[in-house]
Amino acid sequence: MGVFLFILAVGAFITVTMRTGALTAGVARLAQRLRHHRTLLLVVLLTVFSLGGTTYGMAEETLGFYGLMIPLMLGLGYDRLVAATVIMVGAGIGTGEGIILRLSMWACLTALAAVHVVRYARRVAEDPTRSLTPLTEDDRRIKNDGKEAVELTHRQRTVLCPFAVTFLFKIFAVIPWTDLHITFLPTLGWYFPELAALFVVAAVFVGLVGGLGEKGTANAITAGAGDFIGAAMIVMLARGVTVIMNNASVTDTILDALQSAVAGTSSGVFAVLMFLVNLPLAFLVPSSSGHATLAMPILAPLADFAGVSRASVVTAYQSASGWVNLITPTSAVVMGGLALAKVRTTSICASWPH
Repeated sequence: MGVFLFILAVGAFITVTMRTGALTAGVARLAQRLRHHRTLLLVVLLTVFSLGGTTYGMAEETLGFYGLMIPLMLGLGYDRLVAATVIMVGAGIGTGEGIILRLSMWACLTALAAVHVVRYARRVAEDPTRSLTPLTEDDRRIKNDGKEAVELTHRQRTVLCPFAVTFLFKIFAVIPWTDLHITFLPTLGWYFPELAALFVVAAVFVGLVGGLGEKGTANAITAGAGDFIGAAMIVMLARGVTVIMNNASVTDTILDALQSAVAGTSSGVFAVLMFLVNLPLAFLVPSSSGHATLAMPILAPLADFAGVSRASVVTAYQSASGWVNLITPTSAVVMGGLALAKVRTTSICASWPH
């Protein structure tokens, strides 16, 4: 329910800001200034999301960035899939146990992801017909807006300040600074209920500052929440599948069968099997914390009998969870992100070369 309300609140906030004209003008101006550095921008943005995913497990929190990233990527000449990939793949890259291994995996995987995203983005920029998500009329309008330098009014500049502060504070509020050994910053421990309230309050403030008035702000909030309710429902349904499997003991049955399959194997084979075993578990339980709670009490003691370090079990679990959660249809992050980006799998399949 927290994620559901959070998505509706983000939709309200984005819509209110767009109706003031500040977001459209601001993104168009930013796209104009960064047009000659767009490849570097892609790499930097993907790396930032990668750091968030690696250091404090940024996942559902990324859903709030689609409304900002999509018009920016379209304004730069890319498509919606580039925006979704920068956020989703970026936050999903980088797993492992042990600082040396973790840093090595993060650097290698982030570099590979950046090369893949940049290659596809350049292909789309050079020839829009090769996009896997064909442009809509609204997409073309946003692209054309990004080609023209736009002068921001004083009111629009004023609106963009709380808009930016809201996103920055959102990031600050969810990061466990204490766990990262940063003691001079307070750990607020905010999660989706608090973040949803933050975006609702920010939407009201931006609407009033932007000159929409009481009625205009209320209408924009209602319309924004309505536009995002489809994505919110998809997130709820994806999570519902996981709840049904857990309550019906389907996941427990599969886990018991898998742990029986790896028991008694040699240490070398055990390490490989741990990764393979965690792949279907990550599909059934897309929540990384839920996956760990379910699997670690059973799989970790097996490592002791096999003479394998428990760190290897953690690495196998994290790696499997990271890979599968980029594609699984039971993940609220994947399904919600694709819905918010309006990336349709039917469009991708139809455009894929045969």
